[in-house]
Order: sequence, then structure tokens, then C-alpha cells
Amino acid sequence: MRMKKIDPIIAVKDLEASTEWNQSVLGCRSRGKHIISLVSENDEILLCLHKWTEHDYPTMKNPNITPGNGLILYFRTENLSGIRKTLKNLAAKLKRTFI
Repeated sequence: MRMKKIDPIIAVKDLEASTEWNQSVLGCRSRGKHIISLVSENDEILLCLHKWTEHDYPTMKNPNITPGNGLILYFRTENLSGIRKTLKNLAAKLKRTFI
């Protein structure tokens, strides 16, 4: 049996900020309005972002639940060193902002 591609969707509190952050880290672009699809250069969907409570999905009703309830996102990339560099730069910017 051949596995079909599954597009992960995660619920976020701030759709715009989450979209911008993921775009900068993954080097992708976005499309959509209520559910944002982050896509690669060849239009492959990498990740979908959905605002908490936007629709009546049972698992996306409560934005106040504690994060870390067992969800793991797994990505494959050919640009791991570039993504690491981007994350280090973002971490340095955050440190300067909060120090």
C-alpha cells in the first residue's frame, strides 16, 4: 500500500505572526485566508495554519489548553543547514529584543 501525502494543520493563536515566522524559517510563501497553506517553490504544501476557534472543529475550540499535548511535526528538507542558520539568527534577534 502506498502512503498518500498528508498536509498537517496546526491551530495557532496569532495566524499572521505564525505565518510570518514559519515563512522566515522554512523559506516558503503562503496562500489562503482562513486556513493558511505554507507552500514551497514548487507549490507543495508544507504546513497549514488555522486560527484557534475560527470554525467549529472540536479539537480547535479551546486556545487556552496547555501546549505540548503529544503533537509532533516532522519535516524533511534538503536545506537543513540554511534553516538552522535562520533559526540561530531569529534566536539572536529575540535575545536582543528581550534583554
